[in-house]
Amino acid sequence: MSHQLDLPLDQPSQPWMGIVVCALAGLLSLGCAAVTNPVANGIPVRILPEELKAESREGLEQIPLTALRQAPPEEYILAAGDTLGVYVEGILGEAESPPPVNLPDSPELPPSIGYPFPIRDDGTISLPYVGSVEVAGLTVEQAEQAVVDAYLKKEILRPDDQRILVSLLRSRTVRVLVLREDSPGSQVSLQNQSLLGLGTTTTTIGGGGRATGDVVELPAYQNDVLSALARSGGLPGLESNQEIVIQRGYWDATQKHPDDANAFPPPAFDPEKPRVIRIPLRIRPGQPLPFNPRDVILQTGDIISIRGRDPEFYYTGGLIPSAEHPLPNNYDLTVMEAVLKSRGPLLNGGINSNNLNGAVVGAGIGNPSPNLVTVLRKTPNGGLAMIRVEIDAALRDPRQDLLVQAEDVLILQETPDQGITRYMTQIFNFNIFGRAANHTDAQVTGTITGP
Repeated sequence: MSHQLDLPLDQPSQPWMGIVVCALAGLLSLGCAAVTNPVANGIPVRILPEELKAESREGLEQIPLTALRQAPPEEYILAAGDTLGVYVEGILGEAESPPPVNLPDSPELPPSIGYPFPIRDDGTISLPYVGSVEVAGLTVEQAEQAVVDAYLKKEILRPDDQRILVSLLRSRTVRVLVLREDSPGSQVSLQNQSLLGLGTTTTTIGGGGRATGDVVELPAYQNDVLSALARSGGLPGLESNQEIVIQRGYWDATQKHPDDANAFPPPAFDPEKPRVIRIPLRIRPGQPLPFNPRDVILQTGDIISIRGRDPEFYYTGGLIPSAEHPLPNNYDLTVMEAVLKSRGPLLNGGINSNNLNGAVVGAGIGNPSPNLVTVLRKTPNGGLAMIRVEIDAALRDPRQDLLVQAEDVLILQETPDQGITRYMTQIFNFNIFGRAANHTDAQVTGTITGP
């Protein structure tokens, strides 16, 4: 419905009051969302309780990598599982033949001389003519002296002509299982097409990496978390939840695992009371480490797991295109940034954002920019809180903005006065023209467009 009115400026304007009243009545009868908004009366950000505020994702720092490894030992202490190279001239090898030289696989160990003798579970090695010799808990030099004493005690060798050499041929190892879900692999992609524009945004999020599992053998005094990570793919990336979980003894509960894998004798391990240790890789500055140095020492049968990051989302509606958006896990996202990231209208009154009809600026005096964002947020007790964010206030004061958290619903709408103003500008399209020289000739042309 359209009517053309030509009224002189000096005529009474009382009929316009009736038209305005009718327009307002039509606005209310249509159920304008700005007037009948059921979520408009939210809690202002400035008085929001702390328990309803999102925790900041910024400001975290990586823990020192040295906290993930054990301190290098001053001396290597022998234990069950080590293999010694032993040479006893005339007994283990002929005097005319040179002793065998072994090059170890590990670059940390020097070449060894002698024949291999593994240290048994009881901490002894068995040698010809002397039987068992206790060497567990000793250094390599002390073990050599123990072998010399054993042969001297049996009077097999004399102190003048004994030639006995003992060296470490192969160090004991710790076998752990490393399960990771942060390896590069398939990822989840989201395509969101803006309803107000022609662009399409594609966002790739983590959590879709392939899972891997490896049995890792770690030499003694390198049986720590950092060494296990280095041998299974390196530090966890952004695809992970930035946490390392150690399950003590789950993999092989029949073995005995000490709290300190390098201690001797090892304390008994109770398979009925397994322990779970959680090591976060990022903490707040000044926050103490939530684990102790012994927690990073691994034992045979331990399981190390690194979970992939579960994708988190927030949702938009109202004057923002309805969509599901991934929430970043390594930086904060405010409501203002979320509106822009979602291609929502921001300070664009009078602008036709889709430009399908070729017109960028609409006719008339323009529309007011939507100013009200209502955030629907789940409360800790399972309820739903409505939080009110006013865009103009947030632009002037960042404290009036709000951090977005997972599962938030952002609804952008006009305030009631903005809705009335927009409705009036759509109903009445004024084009005022006149001649300043002759006031009586000036006229107003108004077009009334009904819904």
